[in-house]
Amino acid sequence: MNPPLTWSRQFSWNQQGVTWNGRVPKKDKTMTNHVSLGFAQLPDAPLVVFATGVHDHLVASAATFTNPPVTVVALKAATDDFDAKLGLAHKGSVAQTADKDDAREVLLELLRELAAYVEGKALANASTIRLGGFDVTTHAPAPQAPLAKPAIKVILNLMTTQLRLRVTAIPNAYSYVVQFRTGTGAWLEAGVFPNTRSIVVINLTPGTLYEFRVRAIGGSTGTSDWSDAVSHMAT
Repeated sequence: MNPPLTWSRQFSWNQQGVTWNGRVPKKDKTMTNHVSLGFAQLPDAPLVVFATGVHDHLVASAATFTNPPVTVVALKAATDDFDAKLGLAHKGSVAQTADKDDAREVLLELLRELAAYVEGKALANASTIRLGGFDVTTHAPAPQAPLAKPAIKVILNLMTTQLRLRVTAIPNAYSYVVQFRTGTGAWLEAGVFPNTRSIVVINLTPGTLYEFRVRAIGGSTGTSDWSDAVSHMAT
């Protein structure tokens, strides 16, 4: 009986018919790409650089990232505000440092919303994630069942031209895609939202009856089925 093989450049790890210490090597689990949220750990000055990069990528790739939940104008304003308060906080007062910290949290929240949006657009495609200006992180996915179909529980008039959707949360969902239409027209994208607590559709026309549907992103199938459509009039 031949002794077990040890590592040698003569053989490849997955070479057919070769065993290692008597065992057939197993392939690694498929790795899944996600948007990295590591930007939240960046020091203040690098965070400004990162946020500026996300802004520039979204501007350059506007055809891919249509209707983001945070406009590039709002992202730039938050970045500039944080940068300005960062400068004032350098050897500044306690109050100026607190203002800087508050501005940082505002910027981080906008970046998190955009990260969830890019995650939903990319569907594990690393190139698309980078196109949005974010870094890629990979890990082996845990076994998951197909995503359940979400349901729109209620639609509320938040303020003029804005509606809030309350949707059932789906286990293993990374984000939620919302679409709307009027009459029998084509479905239009209203945005990708990181959770069911912050689904607000804006820029609606008062007095218009809209129909909404939502689906979850994540799980082993990538997306769930669309929810049943629910109608509501904007005020």
